Amino acid sequence: MEKKQVKLKPKRVFSEEFKKARVKEYESGKLTTLEISRLYGISKSVVYIWIYRYSTYNKSGLKVVEMSKSSEKKVKELLKKISELERIVGQKQIMIDYLETMMEVAEQELNIDIKKKFDTPQSKK
Repeated sequence: MEKKQVKLKPKRVFSEEFKKARVKEYESGKLTTLEISRLYGISKSVVYIWIYRYSTYNKSGLKVVEMSKSSEKKVKELLKKISELERIVGQKQIMIDYLETMMEVAEQELNIDIKKKFDTPQSKK
């Protein structure tokens, strides 16, 4: 029976300046703990350890609440994305209406059934 080899990630060591800079980013509201975690490839628990160690007002045992500015930033980004998607849907609807009108005009002028009629039987080959 073959044994699977497990590759471990190399242990990374971060300088105090790096850790303090991440905590400052968190405290200023620029990034959330999840964003810091994803951006730098660090687990959220490590980010919280750094916050408890280097933060001026967040100490261990206290619940850490995300700053409202980061929530507002997320809401603004989501609203922007929604408006962009609504714009795209509107453009597609205009194109659909245009094509349907073109098919109706072509049917009237050429006297051909272009639209598929569901109640008609299939042609025999």
